[in-house]
Amino acid sequence: MSDKGKPRYFNVMLIDDNEIDNLINQKMIEAANITQNIFTHTGARSAIEFLKNIEKLGDLSEKILPDVIFLDIDMPLMDGFQFLDEFEKLHEPTKTKCKIVMLTSSINPQDVNKSKEYIYVKKYINKPLSQENLEKLNV
Repeated sequence: MSDKGKPRYFNVMLIDDNEIDNLINQKMIEAANITQNIFTHTGARSAIEFLKNIEKLGDLSEKILPDVIFLDIDMPLMDGFQFLDEFEKLHEPTKTKCKIVMLTSSINPQDVNKSKEYIYVKKYINKPLSQENLEKLNV
């Protein structure tokens, strides 16, 4: 299914405190050819600040905001759910544009259920990210 046409998404963001996971996931996303640009953050706080700064750009923000955000749950300082709480405070156009995919090693049913409480979470995927997950990604 990997046609060499135009990628489905313009920008994708990875948020994971594990740099190895970020690197592997970045390579998988590049190989799947689903996006033109990949932003990576090793902390949820820096990712939220990044999104807030983009919002300040007005009309330009639409071109820079990620279409998809892959979000890890288990991170120090600010975990995935705390990120989601902060994300909900962002401007409406930002929340509409950025589709969140939980990408986690957690197999805890409570995490799955909790992520369903957030309307901006469109999918829950267990690590590692696979080509199949990416091909089927339709958010």
